[in-house]
Amino acid sequence: MAGDTLTTTGYIKHHLQNLTYGKHPDGSWGLAHNAAEAKEMGFWAIHVDTMFWSILLGVIFLYFFHKAAKTATAGVPAGLQNFVEWIVEFINSSVRGSFTSKNDLVAPLALTVFVWVFLMNAMDLIPVDFIPKAFEVWVAPLFGIDPHSAFMKVVPSTDPNATFGMAIVIFLLTIFYSVKIKGVGGFAGELTLMPFQSSNKVVQVGLIPVNFLLEFVSLIAKPISLSLRLFGNMYAGEMIFILIAIMFNAGLTLGIFGGFLHMGWAIFHILIVTLQAFIFMTLTIVYMDMAHSHH
Repeated sequence: MAGDTLTTTGYIKHHLQNLTYGKHPDGSWGLAHNAAEAKEMGFWAIHVDTMFWSILLGVIFLYFFHKAAKTATAGVPAGLQNFVEWIVEFINSSVRGSFTSKNDLVAPLALTVFVWVFLMNAMDLIPVDFIPKAFEVWVAPLFGIDPHSAFMKVVPSTDPNATFGMAIVIFLLTIFYSVKIKGVGGFAGELTLMPFQSSNKVVQVGLIPVNFLLEFVSLIAKPISLSLRLFGNMYAGEMIFILIAIMFNAGLTLGIFGGFLHMGWAIFHILIVTLQAFIFMTLTIVYMDMAHSHH
């Protein structure tokens, strides 16, 4: 892609920059031409590529699962139905093994999280220049986008905005069900009366600030760790693919070697793609179970 005109550093930066839309300092709205302009746009800027690919993959997930449900038969399943039933059974087993209460939302939530995160992660297996090059050559001119600023990151889970967004939704759900199941007093008690306890009321009151500090840090750490774990692993994987891609412009010998590295890393990365989706789903189930548990 930009490898013919960019330095190695420029090539890496180009691939790691999101297509950002927001408000420029002069008050006009438009796309950022570089990382500095994207930073100046502030909090309300939108990563267009992250939004596009995450929504598109979500629609694909809904379409095929809806199609499987509409065409399901009572006989021996085959094709798409068999595949969907296998995933549903896998999710159902995971929920039964980790969620001890009853909530009809948890299994669909776990299914959505697993498949959606898996699809977003799997975009990392597409050659790093394939879609960005197509966007630069075919799509950018249609919208009047400067080819040098035609950024396109196709892996939404390498964008912390996407991973934090999903983690925050899970966090808000756990807070909601913690209050709903245990009441405001019960939830407040979890934050102030544990882990240190005492039969002496005066001592217990004195321990409230310490307990609250420890439990509050633990509570806030859940969405942060949930999002950063997914982001960190996928970002590192994407960076390795980009570094391998640079080898294709370094001569025939390194190009052939890079081809073998690319194939080997892609095969290994399939495990990372699946494992990160599974971890995100499992922790979602565990956090929901903790929200339903009484201490």
